[in-house]
Amino acid sequence: MSMNPGDIIGHRYRIICSLGEGGMANVYLAHDLVLDRDVSVKLLRLDLRDDPDTKRRFHREALAATQLNDPHIVGVYDVGEDNGMQYMVMQYVQGTDLKAFIKQHYPIPLPQVVDIMEQVLSAVEAAHNRGIIHRDLKPQNILIDANKNIKITDFGIAVATSQNSLTQTNTLMGSVHYLSPEQARGSIATKQSDIYSLGIILYEMLTGTVPFEGETAVSIALKHFREDIPSVRTVNSRIPQPLENVVLRATAKNPHERYASVQEMAADLATSLDSARDGEPKWHAECDDGKTKVLSTAEIAKQIRAADASQEEQDQEEESESTQPAKGKRHARYWTAGIAAVAVVGLAVASWWFMFRQVIVPDVEGQTPIQAERTLNRQGLRVGNITRVTNQQVDKNHVISTTPGISSKKRVNSTVDLTVSTGVKNMTMADYVGDSYDEVASSLRAKGFTVRKQELHSDTVDPGMIIKQNYSKGKVVATSGNVINFQVSSGKENIKIPNFRNQDISVVQKFANEHKLQLTTQEKKSKTVATNHVISQTPKAGGVLNHGDTLTVTLANSGNQTKTTNIQINIPFDGNGGQRENRVQIYIRDANHNLTMEYQDITINQETTINVPFTLRNGQMGAYRVVRNGRTIMSATNITG
Repeated sequence: MSMNPGDIIGHRYRIICSLGEGGMANVYLAHDLVLDRDVSVKLLRLDLRDDPDTKRRFHREALAATQLNDPHIVGVYDVGEDNGMQYMVMQYVQGTDLKAFIKQHYPIPLPQVVDIMEQVLSAVEAAHNRGIIHRDLKPQNILIDANKNIKITDFGIAVATSQNSLTQTNTLMGSVHYLSPEQARGSIATKQSDIYSLGIILYEMLTGTVPFEGETAVSIALKHFREDIPSVRTVNSRIPQPLENVVLRATAKNPHERYASVQEMAADLATSLDSARDGEPKWHAECDDGKTKVLSTAEIAKQIRAADASQEEQDQEEESESTQPAKGKRHARYWTAGIAAVAVVGLAVASWWFMFRQVIVPDVEGQTPIQAERTLNRQGLRVGNITRVTNQQVDKNHVISTTPGISSKKRVNSTVDLTVSTGVKNMTMADYVGDSYDEVASSLRAKGFTVRKQELHSDTVDPGMIIKQNYSKGKVVATSGNVINFQVSSGKENIKIPNFRNQDISVVQKFANEHKLQLTTQEKKSKTVATNHVISQTPKAGGVLNHGDTLTVTLANSGNQTKTTNIQINIPFDGNGGQRENRVQIYIRDANHNLTMEYQDITINQETTINVPFTLRNGQMGAYRVVRNGRTIMSATNITG
């Protein structure tokens, strides 16, 4: 289920538009009707709402985010569920993400790089101080506004059942381009894992690219713990060595070689552009980097021979000092060689399992091609050929079927072909008058139609409802080359009231007739305002009324006493011949009107009762006449005060 503009979540948040789709949730711009502010609403994806692991991750993200209160972290306002839809309401940040910012503004001046990175570090420090590890730090999760202020989002991505490593579907939790070596190996993420990701983000701001690329997630992950981070200074020689050192230390293969804390990294970064640090040498890890290496057979044999030679030399030294036999030591030597061989075989088997194992083709029917691609990627598969055909049942731009079919087995990293609907070819038009435009338009667009609307004011049709359609019920319409047009109600027209002071009553009556307003008059003695001219009015000048509302004016008189009385007139509706509307005109006679002056002109679609005020002098009798569709249907001549 996708949300459409105008939909309301939690009886409070009105959807404005989509902001993007994620692996776990879709995000929308919405308006908080209670606090009158824009917010972003994260809605758990329909296909994941029954997955207990995903629901737990979603709730843990909400819980983690609500614990954080930092100017550089996107705030969470509300968490709830509406008709089975789990949602999270967050602060709306108007701007872009850091990934797009880098693409648009690279090369970024070094002082600005440091400023942005210091803000990011401040936010992560606040999270770490609360015991919260982000686990998925990447530029796409860092928002930046026009003033270069940043806010981090998507805090609290939880550890999956496989402890934040390669899952059963060979998917990496978090973006593999920013994943620490220990996470890629299968270890639990720590604060040092976040620091590694921060180092990769700093690398990307300095170079415009990520350090490692590859065709598959596994190949990129392998590079993170096999290969050294390329030098940022080879890309831009103006980058001072101390700033490159921040990248190198943050991205050390061994977590113990990295900064002990985000605070320590921030302190080092703060002085990285200072001239006092000129001449600083390039940083190197002090101990073995713990890399996992894939060795050739010759290299293995060479290392075993070297180990044998070393052990032989040690045996000879020990024999010169003791008469004890070295048989046990030789056994230990062979054990060492055997263990090394087993380790190599194990690594080869693991590599084969990653590259050649069989996986199940997931169910992507009904998803968009983008959603289907993400679902397949999570299973370690890729989208192949896409064939588009018309279909009566499946919405336009949604998957009809896959080749091979659901539950078939495919080798990891192989392709799955998609058949995608282009919507219907022809459709018999229904009667949509009185229906919600948003719902009808969404349904027709899903079938492939182009739908447009024309908004009109209406006194009888609720806002957002269809008044008229260009194709009548029963008409067979082809999606190709046809546009479905709807006239849609925008509600009653707001009528701005002018200043009637000192105006003659005839001017007021004319305005009321033209705008379908009921006019009520009162009289008052006045020495400064001419008889039958306006002294005051309700509403005041600049006020707003709708059709059928009452405009009240106080008129000056010469001293003759008058009295105003209200008469209810019940007007029946004539539905003969399938009429939907009746035009009704009311004529009255009182102190301010005669029966030739139209008092009110209205359109009714059901039996309607109106109130008519009669202003009568002493002894005067009022009268009225009601004309419906050009024929007088009722009248009276005996109205008294």
